[in-house]
Amino acid sequence: MSLQQSFKGVKTAGTLYLVPTPIGNLDDMTFRAVETLKNADLIASEDTRNTQKLLNHFEITTPQESFHEHNSVLKMDKMLDFLKSGKDIAQVSDAGMPSISDPGHDLVLAAIAEQIDVVALPGASAGITALIASGIAPQPHIFYGFLPRKKADQISFLTEKIAYPESQIFYESPHRVAATLTNMLEVYGDRQIAFVRELTKVYEEYRRGSISEVLESLEAQPIKGECLIIVSGSSESSHQKKDPLADLSSLDAVKALIEQGEKTNTAIKTIAKSRGLVRQELYQDFHDL
Repeated sequence: MSLQQSFKGVKTAGTLYLVPTPIGNLDDMTFRAVETLKNADLIASEDTRNTQKLLNHFEITTPQESFHEHNSVLKMDKMLDFLKSGKDIAQVSDAGMPSISDPGHDLVLAAIAEQIDVVALPGASAGITALIASGIAPQPHIFYGFLPRKKADQISFLTEKIAYPESQIFYESPHRVAATLTNMLEVYGDRQIAFVRELTKVYEEYRRGSISEVLESLEAQPIKGECLIIVSGSSESSHQKKDPLADLSSLDAVKALIEQGEKTNTAIKTIAKSRGLVRQELYQDFHDL
């Protein structure tokens, strides 16, 4: 157990500030976020070029250091030494909250391990912003970020989540939205969703309706920009009706996932978990042991 009192007591090290940045509209930057970036001794940026545009806009001259998933291992000790010397670091991603589908978590863990204060500022988060205007129930909800890219992996992932009652939040590339929605339709049935793109920007857009309706609209009017998908949760009755594997025996359901490209052991694990079975017993039945 460790205790952090962010703004009390004597400090023997600097503070790691996690600073959210606008997801599109620069006016969403908070006064506190601007002041924190100005007063920090260093800004750890996912991409220094993108962050520099923000700094120029608010006339912030604090030096930057590139810190992202590809160089974090090499730069971790340098960042920790900087904090231990009593200096403050403000960490930012390209947009939104650090650590949410962006780099940042490794530095947070390392700082906590060294008993260095980690202070998060509130601010822009695309998933929650889209959720509260989506028309989909905001509570309970669950955030997944980006789905697996391959169809078989997506099908397997969604099949595990088919009975979840929570509204589900996904990020997706505009080039993969139609394929992802097609897979959702296959697994979840024609649930209600909100497709959201270009949040806070001039082309901000919500398409609310069933999965099939949104898919039809994408065929008629292709899209660009950053995208989110908010999917309504499932009730027990809708799960029983819409699960594409519900009418199959457990063994046939495993075979169906394998035919869709899933690996045997993963298919067995997926079906066992979704049906409350003992994985080892299903494995033995499948291999006739």
